[in-house]
Amino acid sequence: QVQLVESGGGLVQAGGSLRLSCVASGSTIRDYNMGWFRQAPGTARDLIAAISASSLNTYYARSEKDRFTISRDNAKNTVYLEMNSLKPEDTGVYSCAAGKVYKALFEYDYWGQGTQVTVSS
Repeated sequence: QVQLVESGGGLVQAGGSLRLSCVASGSTIRDYNMGWFRQAPGTARDLIAAISASSLNTYYARSEKDRFTISRDNAKNTVYLEMNSLKPEDTGVYSCAAGKVYKALFEYDYWGQGTQVTVSS
């Protein structure tokens, strides 16, 4: 079992930046691919960034590719999402997820509760 706790969300003006953190417990994240999802009100949860257990592979959704950066620090059992040039459409609940290393970057087994990000125009 992996427990995930996100932090770093908040209210920011358009064009600003935020850094989200996700701390894992119960297991080392070395054995997991890690992802960040966003769910806006009334929409489905979408994968916006992912990083493989080895850190050799990353994935970004098209609209986030040049603005967001996912990284991981296995020694701290933490994954990060650096978000720059934020837009109002980036508003939503951001959740991190862990998927076993042998799975694809789109398949996850454990989820955090999420942290709210609100971008004002």
